[in-house]
Amino acid sequence: MTYPDSKLPISVLIPAKNEEANLPDCLACVAGADEIFVVDSQSSDRSVEIAEGYGAKVVQFYFNEQPKENKRKKKNWSLDNLPFRNEWVLIVDCDERITPALWDEIVTVIQNPDFDGYFINRRVYFLGKWIRHGGRYPDWNLRLFKHKQGHYETLDTEEVPNTGDNEVHEHVIAREHVEQEEWRIGYLKNDMDHIDFKNIYHWLDRHNRYSNWEAYVYKRMIEESFLDLLRSQIGYFQESLKPKGNSKDDASLVQSLDNVKDNSNKLRANLFGTPVERKRFLRKLWVRFPFKPILRFIIFYVIRLGFLDGKPGYIYGRLLSQYEYNIEVKLYELLNFGGNLNLKDSHKTSKKELERIS
Repeated sequence: MTYPDSKLPISVLIPAKNEEANLPDCLACVAGADEIFVVDSQSSDRSVEIAEGYGAKVVQFYFNEQPKENKRKKKNWSLDNLPFRNEWVLIVDCDERITPALWDEIVTVIQNPDFDGYFINRRVYFLGKWIRHGGRYPDWNLRLFKHKQGHYETLDTEEVPNTGDNEVHEHVIAREHVEQEEWRIGYLKNDMDHIDFKNIYHWLDRHNRYSNWEAYVYKRMIEESFLDLLRSQIGYFQESLKPKGNSKDDASLVQSLDNVKDNSNKLRANLFGTPVERKRFLRKLWVRFPFKPILRFIIFYVIRLGFLDGKPGYIYGRLLSQYEYNIEVKLYELLNFGGNLNLKDSHKTSKKELERIS
């Protein structure tokens, strides 16, 4: 299916840094868009050349040159600063692919949208295998929305060192001026594919950065009141019982994101809300569990049937367990050593000890 005017009136946002291996296929799958922005972080490979060759507009992003009081990571900065000429934005990472079936569905909903944004499900491929089990599917992400109404939540991690300049696992929420309104969100039926053409080295390198970010997020979640978290669920449960109004669409595919964030401009942790809200609630429980690295492998590989994905599933599960261990170690370092491997004072040699040595 093609749009009547040949190009679909949406703006595609692709964050990039040294992505020459992934960019060609990524750009090709969104070639039907009216406008494509590649927001680059001073790539040293052929990323810029490739992007320009596909007709994309390349914008350089300088994370560390932003004023500290208004520092934003790449996607939020792009949503606030790029001169989009279309109402709708589609956010695609370099290692993601919009399948032909998904593109046709996007064409259809853009022509006659019933909602202000759409969740897109994602299939993760690893070592040539779709990781269908282990809790990796479904994997909903809000990627298609009206850019004036949505942006990424702020988790106050912009100053966390060694996490990169792009959002890690933040989610899209309603902007403040639509906070009290019903921001209607739908779910697309077709999937996008997550296929990284880089190697395991880059996967480990990326997740090493992610674990820095996760450790800080875990720390803040642990510091929150667990009792307040449980109390909030009573209110959300009562809210979930209220009628949402009439809808001509399948209720299983449509949810309301009314008041989706709390007063801190963050996605709320709501057991009775959207998939990402439920995931946030479960994450706040998860951070309090002991033995998380072992538990993560057991949950992924045994309970959620990751073993059905063969050897790639086993390797993926082991890597996720190691990732969780890295988070735990860095969290321990944060809580006990202020984010350093050792405390300076703990290694000061006393005068008496110096005399004994000499």
